[in-house]
Parts: sequence; structure tokens; C-alpha cells
Amino acid sequence: MLKSSSSVTASLNSSAGWPGWSGAAAERARVIAAAAREAAGGRPEAFPQAVVMEALQQDRELVAGIAAYRRHPWRRELPDPPVLWTEGETRLLDFGRGRGRGGPTLLLVPSLVNRAYILDLAPGRSMARFLADAGVRVLLLDWGWPGEVERSFTLTDYIAGRLSRALQAACAQPRSSRVVLGGYCMGGLLAVAAAQGLPRYVAGLALLATPWDFHADDPDRAHTLARLAPLLEPAMAIGGALPVDLLQVLFALLDPWGIASKYRGFARLPQDSERARQFVALEDWLNDGVPLAAPVARECLQGWYGANAPAAGTWRVAGLPVMPGRLDLPCFVAVPARDRIVPPESARPLAALIPGAVLHQPQAGHIGMAAGSGAEAALWRPLLEWLRGLPGRA
Repeated sequence: MLKSSSSVTASLNSSAGWPGWSGAAAERARVIAAAAREAAGGRPEAFPQAVVMEALQQDRELVAGIAAYRRHPWRRELPDPPVLWTEGETRLLDFGRGRGRGGPTLLLVPSLVNRAYILDLAPGRSMARFLADAGVRVLLLDWGWPGEVERSFTLTDYIAGRLSRALQAACAQPRSSRVVLGGYCMGGLLAVAAAQGLPRYVAGLALLATPWDFHADDPDRAHTLARLAPLLEPAMAIGGALPVDLLQVLFALLDPWGIASKYRGFARLPQDSERARQFVALEDWLNDGVPLAAPVARECLQGWYGANAPAAGTWRVAGLPVMPGRLDLPCFVAVPARDRIVPPESARPLAALIPGAVLHQPQAGHIGMAAGSGAEAALWRPLLEWLRGLPGRA
């Protein structure tokens, strides 16, 4: 509706003489106006009418895509692997080790605001099972739905508390005195802080699409998100957490037109195709969000997005500054080139900060790198080869 109304308004009132327009924008306005006059054939109302019809057609295609998604029969049916350790709502899932060549133990740490099964999405779309079949001992930290206890957690509680105890539980297993921490998205920030706090348990770091400099790509957008924090306080006061629906709105603001575009594209797919099933699998995961504890939401919005605390060196966990440059660990930093959630400019600084880090830059998106049809080539195999090359195999 916003696009429809703003398009009509602009088509009637646009002017190449508007103050503040760049020369390029003014030239584009002149070209559009000339084309509109020619297409209208002397009828000034023809062009805005055409804009309305195009907007309505796109709206119809969007609704058709949403309806097709809701009707689609695909459902995730992968059973969970055995649980190695639990605390509160958090579980450590053990994918074990397959028959492939021996590899280290890898503890995967996902984001706090999404379900962990993005790393175990579906048959043929599971990074955890691929690595386990190749001989890596894979453990996946499932944060779970934040209960009464977790809703009072800060980032220190999650990192110096729950993640650290999960790490120690992983290292208590036979032949796992040290493990590789693999953090995906927000989980990478948690992994960096945990590795600094408990270095004797960590043999290496794999940071996958992990943001660090929150102002590198678009500082204005980061400040805008930070300014939303006070507006979210009434909602967080009710249940002690930032609700899933509001989190979805924040994610939608990152690429609002892209969301509509992908649903229109889905409506045109053969609904029994593998591409359609993959779309539904990823959308089901995206829509299966998790509330974020209110103290953590404040730290992320005001500290990360507002103050850019990680890049500024002012982010503290358990009272200590988190300084990646002090880490003396093998590190693999994956920065997908087409990432719209964590811009490459935000993730790339970690590779420069951590001494000797390996920078891997696949031509993929944030989610496609981890669970898309090209994920094996984009991330899984390069990560596997890096793991196999670690000194002493952890």
C-alpha cells in the first residue's frame, strides 16, 4: 500500500527542479517525464493510471504468493539428534561423527533470535549432518524458547554463563578436550566473547556471516534501529522479552521490497519443484522466530547498533572488553558477498582483527550460504577443509 500510494503521488508531482536532487536524479526525472508524456498521448491522467494498474497487479501477485506458501504441503520432519547436555530451555544436540576422515569437535552456536535448525534444515540442506558424515564431531547449541529464567538474561548471562557451561560440557567428552566454536550470525559475536573468556577450551573459531562493525555499511540505518529501543519498551515490559512479531518487523525493515518480491517469485514456481520446497523450508524457519530477552534486546539495539560497541572496543562481557585482536586461535571468517542481513562491510573487519584469520567470501547470501542449494560449495566444503587442516585436529 505504501508503494502504491507513494508511486501515484510521485508520478503526479515529481519535478526535476526539486531542491536537494542530485544532477543524476534530476536527469532521471526528466527522462521519466518525457516518457510519460509520450506514452500518455496527450492525456495527462494516463500515466498515473498506468502506475496504479501496475501497483495493483504486483499486489495481486504478492497475495497469490502468500496464499501459495500457506497451502504448500511441505513440513520439516527431521528428527532431532540425541541431547548431550541441557540447562533451562537450552540443549546441546549431538550429531556424532560419521565414517569420514577424522576431524575435530565443532560446537555450532546460532543466533538467539532464530531457531537453531537452520543448520539442520532438511535432508540435503543440513550443514550439521554434512560435516558429521565427513567425520567431524558436530554439536549444535539449541538456545530454545526463553522461559521465565532466560527472560532476565543479559548477554553476559548467555555467554559467560550458559554458553561457557555448554562449552565445558562439550570438552568433557572423550577426545574433545578442546573444541572449535562455530558461530553463525549473532552467534559469532557470542562465540568470540566465549573464546576470549575460556581460551583453554577452544581450538579454533569459525565465524559465519558474523557482524562486527555495525556502522560500516549504513550508520544512519543503525542509528534508526537504536532509536526504536524506547518505543519497544512497553511491549518488552509485558513479557520481559521483545516479541517475535516485533522482531519480524525489524527484520522486514532491512529489505521491505525484497520480501514482497520473493513471494511474487514463489507464486510463479511449479509448486511441486525442489525450488518451491526449499523456499517453504526457509520461510517456515524465518517465520518460526524466538523472542529476545529484554535486557539482551536493549544491549543489541543501543550498544551494538547505536554505539557500535564491538567495533569501538567498548563491548564488555562479564566486565571485560571483547577484543578479537587478542585471540591466539586459528580462525575461519566466512563473509557472503550477497548478504543483505549482515553486510559484508560489517563482517569483514573480524578477519583483519584476528591474527592469521582465513577470509572466505562466497558468492552467496546470508541464509543461502548456510542452507541454500549451493551451500555445500559455498560454505560446507571450504569449512570442512579448514577444519581438517587444523593443527592436531583439536
